[in-house]
Amino acid sequence: MTRTHHPRVFCIVLAAVLLAACARPARAAGRAAQPQMKKKDYLSPLEADQIRDAATISERVRLFLGFAADRLRKIDYELERKDKDRQWNERISGLINAYTGCVDDAADLLEAGLEKQENLRPGTKELDKRTKEFLPKLHDLQGNALLASFKSDLDDAMEATQDAAETAEKVAKELSAAPERRRPQ
Repeated sequence: MTRTHHPRVFCIVLAAVLLAACARPARAAGRAAQPQMKKKDYLSPLEADQIRDAATISERVRLFLGFAADRLRKIDYELERKDKDRQWNERISGLINAYTGCVDDAADLLEAGLEKQENLRPGTKELDKRTKEFLPKLHDLQGNALLASFKSDLDDAMEATQDAAETAEKVAKELSAAPERRRPQ
């Protein structure tokens, strides 16, 4: 009687092991895909919704630049705080990197928007205006002794802002070559 049960038990155990082995790579692949889906982790859920809901590229650019300005204001707030707790360095680093991401995304949107037939002039003007505001502020932050350990992050932010200014100039030149499309009134 035991001889007939062993092959059945063996088959059941073998099937369970194979099933479990097949399920593991699928779960691991699901975990690997999650970070790719969470692309803009420097934006709050509300900010991400605002970007997603914006109707035009220029509106998205304006939003990204507003979020970048907000990050700079938050850095000022953190610098003015008297008590620098354990998470202060993490917050500062996160704010600088979030600023850089916002500026990069605004410039990338304008460049990508050249291929679409959309009015990019408002976004281009906003990027030009804001980068001129941001550069002196970043220069001041680079000179702040409290931020000496963030030199690399601040250099990246400065470079991203300079690149964005060049992008605004490049897009403006390409737009001036093409006639502006006007909406019927």
